[in-house]
Amino acid sequence: MKNNIRVERAILNITQEELAQRINVSRQSIHAIENGKYVPSTILALKIAGVFRKTVEEIFQLEESDTG
Repeated sequence: MKNNIRVERAILNITQEELAQRINVSRQSIHAIENGKYVPSTILALKIAGVFRKTVEEIFQLEESDTG
């Protein structure tokens, strides 16, 4: 799964730590999600999208390998 969290954070000028605090997770979780090492739960994906005032689909995109 791809995501554009890093780009959205840059637009809002917030750090991984600031995003993490807003959604009540660790900075390491944000780092892992940004780097594609962790797929967030639906609730977490919705919280992230909410911070950026975007839909989940605008933040996260399936890759061909995800469609099986």
